[in-house]
Amino acid sequence: MNEYDQSIADVLRRTLHDAQDLVRGEIALAKAEVRQEMRRAGVAMAALAAAALAGVIGIVFLLTAVAWGISAAAGWPAWTGFAIVAGVVLMAAAVLAAVGKQRFNGDRHMPLTVDTLKENMEWTRDRKP
Repeated sequence: MNEYDQSIADVLRRTLHDAQDLVRGEIALAKAEVRQEMRRAGVAMAALAAAALAGVIGIVFLLTAVAWGISAAAGWPAWTGFAIVAGVVLMAAAVLAAVGKQRFNGDRHMPLTVDTLKENMEWTRDRKP
């Protein structure tokens, strides 16, 4: 009977050990996958940053060409074309800033979390003696 009990204990020990090894293996796999995803995300972010920089440089060159074109077409000095383009860009920036501010101030931030916290606080207050 004692040998039977030892073999059950051994089986349980081995099963527990195997389960621990399995969990460790899964954790190691998850870590490796996270590292790989982070590398992939880093490359994607670098590509997006480079694209944004190239886009900004392209817009600057385009606006410069528009400014030169306005001044050349109207026969005005170069500064007037640049002033017109700068004025239009600044008006667009002001409109975008106003829209962004309105949307930022108008929206509730994390509404579900805030509502849940309020419910939990009310429930806790109701439970106090």
